Amino acid sequence: MAPYVGSSSLLLAALLFMVLQPYSGTAEVTYNVVDLGARGDGRTDNTRAFLDAWAAACGSASPATIYVPPGRYLLRNALFRGCNNHAITFRIHATLVAPSDYRIIGDAPNWLGFQDVVGVSIIGGVLDAQGIDLWACKMSGKNCPSGATTLGFTKSNNILVRGLISLNSQMFHIVINGCHNVKLQGLRVSASGHSPNTDGIHVQLSSGVMISDTKIRTGDDCVSIGPGATNLWIENVDCGPGHGISIGSLAKDLEEEGVQNVTVKTVTFTGTQNGVRIKSWARPSNGFVKHVVFQHISMVNVQNPIVIDQNYCPRQKNCPGKVSGVKVSDVRYEDIHGTSASEIAVKFDCSPTDPCDGIKLKDLKLTYKNKSPKSLCANADGMASGFEMPASCL
Repeated sequence: MAPYVGSSSLLLAALLFMVLQPYSGTAEVTYNVVDLGARGDGRTDNTRAFLDAWAAACGSASPATIYVPPGRYLLRNALFRGCNNHAITFRIHATLVAPSDYRIIGDAPNWLGFQDVVGVSIIGGVLDAQGIDLWACKMSGKNCPSGATTLGFTKSNNILVRGLISLNSQMFHIVINGCHNVKLQGLRVSASGHSPNTDGIHVQLSSGVMISDTKIRTGDDCVSIGPGATNLWIENVDCGPGHGISIGSLAKDLEEEGVQNVTVKTVTFTGTQNGVRIKSWARPSNGFVKHVVFQHISMVNVQNPIVIDQNYCPRQKNCPGKVSGVKVSDVRYEDIHGTSASEIAVKFDCSPTDPCDGIKLKDLKLTYKNKSPKSLCANADGMASGFEMPASCL
């Protein structure tokens, strides 16, 4: 017969079992910024309350949510640094607003910055950087701060931003720098078409970035792709006004990482300065661009629908007067259709020392004033197939 075990012994054994088991971490905790002193009145400085919420979430052994209830929350520039909790979600049902005096955050790299974080999600919310006065300062020629990026991620992994609205950034709206596995979904980015340097989304030195189901209206590139961007996927994006989707500008430095494995598909450009563009300064560089696909693209009154410009020099100031060392190869343009606002709808102006090669055009159907536009090529080699409008210059 088995020895009798009393109820107290069973209870003790159960408690010991629970204590000795590794913590599963499945119970989620929520930190409401209002409980930590935040006030959504549009006037109170809530920076400390948000940083305290971050510290509390970082200190949790469970997945944590930082909840921002409806209201208008004033924040100065804040940096959220990485911690041991790799499952923190900002759930924002409110508008976060920057100070109306642009000088308060104008010299900061980011208004809201995340550095060395893992597993951070931002769901919903409006970020209003109130950049209009700074744009006016810049356009007046006065001595102004460069301006802060609205939302920046640096050296961070496994990031999700979904359903966010970014308004009137001082500089770039969103920057992904040195990150891996980033998903940007269902974003709305908005600034004046005349606002300076307000790129919608900038990606550099990062891999595994996906931008999808997003609308961008701004004064510079809707998406800009810098050195070291690899395995980038852009799909279902509306762009305009703005300067289009650009790889570059590259060749700012002699030693520069290349751009490769980029797919841009199902994008509509409306009234933009450019459509799909690759641009590099005419400088020596060991950089490169390869394995790029532009597919299922719609152009609506776009000034320069398809561009490779390896003599990039905006406003023709401080031009280096040399040739670009950036090698552009294996770039495919497929099913690109719509209207050009200029007679030159396709322009490949490549480097004479490192010509573009492996350029492939398939089913281009672009018109200019209901007629076929033109294409221009310099130092570019490749092939065209399918429908050709304009006629290929390769």
